Amino acid sequence: MYRHNLVFAAACMGMLLFGMVFLSLGTIAVFIQEQYQIDPVRVASLASSLPLGILLGSMLFGPIVDRFGYKSLLIISTGFILLTFELIAYANSFGILQFSYFLIGFAGGMINGGTNALSADITADRKGAKLSLLGVFFGIGALGMPLLIGSLSYRYSYQTIISGTGFFIILPMVYFILVRFPEAKHKQGFPLRKAFSLVKEPVLILMGFILFFESALEGMVNNWSAIYLSSVDLSGQDALFALSCQLAAMAITRLVLSRLLRHVASRIVIYISLAFIFAGTLLLYITSSLPLAVAAKIFQGAGFAAGFPVILCYVGELYAGISGTAFSLVIILALTGNTLMNYLVGYISKSQGIGSFPFILAGCVILMTILFALVIRRISMKIKT
Repeated sequence: MYRHNLVFAAACMGMLLFGMVFLSLGTIAVFIQEQYQIDPVRVASLASSLPLGILLGSMLFGPIVDRFGYKSLLIISTGFILLTFELIAYANSFGILQFSYFLIGFAGGMINGGTNALSADITADRKGAKLSLLGVFFGIGALGMPLLIGSLSYRYSYQTIISGTGFFIILPMVYFILVRFPEAKHKQGFPLRKAFSLVKEPVLILMGFILFFESALEGMVNNWSAIYLSSVDLSGQDALFALSCQLAAMAITRLVLSRLLRHVASRIVIYISLAFIFAGTLLLYITSSLPLAVAAKIFQGAGFAAGFPVILCYVGELYAGISGTAFSLVIILALTGNTLMNYLVGYISKSQGIGSFPFILAGCVILMTILFALVIRRISMKIKT
């Protein structure tokens, strides 16, 4: 029999690794460009390998954990991350580097989906609170790795920092090997017919599209806010500071939600979160100074905190018998939204200017609110919302 606290600690370690993967490689892009003497187009092709890998990993993790369990998935994914950190540190060609970005994205996609599904599976109640606490560790990894590289890059090369960090990944791998995890749900064979039937579940698809816009909002804000803020005469340093405030606000709010969701209905938390994102978007639209920009980013970061934990909580409760595959489906939709909406912002910005950016964000919030109201009407009789 597994011990809940030990398994949840394993999920937190895995989510911290995903936070490191998701943002740390962007942090070293400048160093890579200098070392390999590559132009921005090739840097962009390198960066595109990461989300492609994450998408593939997100497609595969669900059937894997439903059929084989979580232990193997976490050990193998962590091994891939360790391997790719060393490949990135010592790559002697651009091709190896590009493969490394894809592979670490693949491992990150599996570990992100797997840890979320694991947390939901081992929590009988208060799933949203646990998933919020899990999300805090993503913030720690996402903030910690850039800070580590920034603070040590004056004394060590980026290769030394990445390689040294890679060896520390051995520690969570050993922990995953030693800890007992829940048994696989379908050890005698994976129910393909039931898995394929999930695409016909209207509630699951609606929840997937809520995460489509949630992920799109987070991706657009992370990728385009600095450009938008520079258009209103804020410096690059000010824009990065505001974005750091957003990440910190998201992590702190998730920590608060890990307590708050035990006492407050999750549907109320989501509606308040959507109001926060909308308020932050309005502040972004009228921003003309650093204090306003910071306030906008704090509101947006706090608003982003609840979306994934609460919706994944609903998925875990409604589709407990095949939760891994259900998580795969909604996370794929989320990643698709992130990719498509970022391309849309790029196209609109090129043709109409970046000034339309806040209107795109506001439109996504309105669509999310409508979709969430539809979901709540359908599931309120089935689970506590």
